[in-house]
Amino acid sequence: MLDISHLQIVYEDNHLIAVNKPAGWLVQGDETGDIPLSEYVKQYIKLRYKKPGDVFLGTIHRIDRPVSGVVIFARTSKALTRMNKLFLERKVEKTYWAIVRERPNPIEGTLVHYILKDREKNLAKAYDKTGNRTKHAKRSELSYSLIKEIANLHLLEVKPKTGRPHQIRVQLSKIGCPIWGDLKYGFRRGNYDGIIHLHSRSLAFEHPTKKEPIVIEADPPQTQLWVNLELDWD
Repeated sequence: MLDISHLQIVYEDNHLIAVNKPAGWLVQGDETGDIPLSEYVKQYIKLRYKKPGDVFLGTIHRIDRPVSGVVIFARTSKALTRMNKLFLERKVEKTYWAIVRERPNPIEGTLVHYILKDREKNLAKAYDKTGNRTKHAKRSELSYSLIKEIANLHLLEVKPKTGRPHQIRVQLSKIGCPIWGDLKYGFRRGNYDGIIHLHSRSLAFEHPTKKEPIVIEADPPQTQLWVNLELDWD
């Protein structure tokens, strides 16, 4: 039986369940064979609701393994279909927090790049425009703003308009602000545990069955850099 004592449920109803994913956890299973977040959530539902058989849990979206924050799962097929449609139509407002060393200039703005993913290397690259060699690159857009700074710690709020692979990581790196610990995208050194300081802070959308606006938030990890920023979670 999986140990679910550290699972942080941040929202739950009959159709949806949202978890504050720890950095370093997979959302869904992959070739590593590591137990993903989805299996822990299934275990939680099975125990809480005394489900005798298999538990239905639909994966709606994913965030990168080294990233922490809000991940939503569907508890019913109806919710899964409707949430997939909301994500596809870009009707889910995503807000991320990122810690960077360099102060962005300007301190707020909109970034538009064209991202090409090398699937063999699991590495994305951002281009200012497309050409013959980059004709398959996908247009990627996000807005960012500096919301707090202490010494060489700069906290950015990032709102991606598109959902490309590694989008926030590669676009911030492109403007000289790689995310703290993100060795893959230009930060000078990695964290000992392989995590990066990018956090899925909130998701806002219309509930798939209640048809009411909903905002689901998750606090960042209580690791040293986040604590150093003296954030007011309230």
